Amino acid sequence: MSVTHEKIMLKSFDADQARRVLELGRETLAIEADAIRALHARLGDDDNFVRAVQLLYGCSGRVVVSGMGKSGHIARKIAATLASTGTPAMFVHPGEAAHGDLGMVTSHDVFIAISNSGESSELLEILPAIRRMGTHVISMTGKPHSRLAKLSEIHLDISVAKEACTLNLAPTTSTTVTLAMGDALAVALLDARGFREEDFAMSHPGGALGRRLLTHVRDVMRSGDAIPAVSPDTPLARALLEISQKGMGMTAVVDAERRPVGVFTDGDLRRLIERVQDFSNITIRDVMHANPRRIYPEQLAVDAVAVMEEFRINQMLVVDQDDRLVGALHIHDLTRAKVI
Repeated sequence: MSVTHEKIMLKSFDADQARRVLELGRETLAIEADAIRALHARLGDDDNFVRAVQLLYGCSGRVVVSGMGKSGHIARKIAATLASTGTPAMFVHPGEAAHGDLGMVTSHDVFIAISNSGESSELLEILPAIRRMGTHVISMTGKPHSRLAKLSEIHLDISVAKEACTLNLAPTTSTTVTLAMGDALAVALLDARGFREEDFAMSHPGGALGRRLLTHVRDVMRSGDAIPAVSPDTPLARALLEISQKGMGMTAVVDAERRPVGVFTDGDLRRLIERVQDFSNITIRDVMHANPRRIYPEQLAVDAVAVMEEFRINQMLVVDQDDRLVGALHIHDLTRAKVI
């Protein structure tokens, strides 16, 4: 039995409808921008923000962020931002907390309760138990005189003049301002902690920044028998076989102590063919490039990329502190590791 699917029909707006769409889009952005500017102005006179950052900075446990509905979605994002910027944090659903998940919260934590109305029954139900544990509580509400604000030690005012929704009902401006307050807390905290790019990379090993800052040359270099290497007296024909077998488009030339004295590449071979007909009496010493570029295995892979780009080369030799060859690196190795 075949199933037919109706095609989605693109409904065309007339000129008045299109104008209304653009008008509402711009108006929404203007309302939310004005609300953030108002929050910016309030923050200048509110020492509660400083107290909140101090409390979070001194937290020996985790920051637990909680909220219902749309506030819950924003709470998840705030917890994720805090966690990725050096402040251990997690989201706890207030409804689930009342049925066992409150066991995740300890006296060493700081609890951030988010509710625009400040009257979320799910949060109000668990807050007394949280306070009895000795857990510090910060609230973020749009009503400074709400029950939630009064039950917390520190209150952060996220009130807005109106929602961007044309009905003034759907959480729009209020969620934007709440998220902005969360970002402000996270940024102030990461600065207080001296959080660096390297720390961020540790929390994001799978991202582009993580690969750039955590991948070392030793992680991507070829080693052991995969390194193309010959002695200076090796006949050119034998060196070409080494290049072909190892598949790096080059061979290192090393002395008896395995210290690099030169390098010979596919490009060198092409240029050599243009001026030499007979290779039978040529050794690699005669045609190699002396003093090849080197890098250490403990250096970052991005350092190798920088050298390769600067000198327009595709391969590099990797040496230890005694200048002995321990690896070889091709630009393709860096591409596969997504360093580039």
